[in-house]
Amino acid sequence: MSSYLSGFLLGFSFILAIGAQNAFVLKQGLKKQHVLLVCSICAVSDALLITLGVSGFGEIVSQFPTIEIVARYGGASFLSIYALKSFLSAFTTTHALNPADDVPASVTKIIMMSLAFTWLNPHVYLDTVVLLGAISTKYATTKIQFGLGAVSASFIFFFALGYGAKALLPLFQKPKSWKILEFMIGLVMSFIALSLILT
Repeated sequence: MSSYLSGFLLGFSFILAIGAQNAFVLKQGLKKQHVLLVCSICAVSDALLITLGVSGFGEIVSQFPTIEIVARYGGASFLSIYALKSFLSAFTTTHALNPADDVPASVTKIIMMSLAFTWLNPHVYLDTVVLLGAISTKYATTKIQFGLGAVSASFIFFFALGYGAKALLPLFQKPKSWKILEFMIGLVMSFIALSLILT
């Protein structure tokens, strides 16, 4: 049980910080569009990455730096484009958020974006595959429980973020609030993209 709790707390601390993936989940939760799909893809993807890390895949990744380089620049390009779209929306969109009137993106587009925010973000690999994988070696006999704890944290966090966003809906029905959110998301994406390039 202590191994499960350690994995849960560590996994939760890794995904608690506002990042590209979290910002996307929050935005979809506020729009009430494909929330179950987005949360499921992010949580399952995290679970797969955590499983790879706990099973020792992090050591393999460290032997092939090309994987990290491709993911880093690919992720930086994707985040830069999304940051630009957020900035444009912040300065050009004047309507308030009204989920009933907002035309949802296609399921295919949402799936691709959810996957991109997870699998094109090298920080996700560092946290889940490398760091969690390395720490899991301290729990040699209870590694499975440790991994389950980290996986549980991902599922609870993403679904709480996606469905809990509706509590903020009254605030984001004001045009100014939505503009601020878009601008902040743009800043977060830009900062992460820049950090990937400069790393």
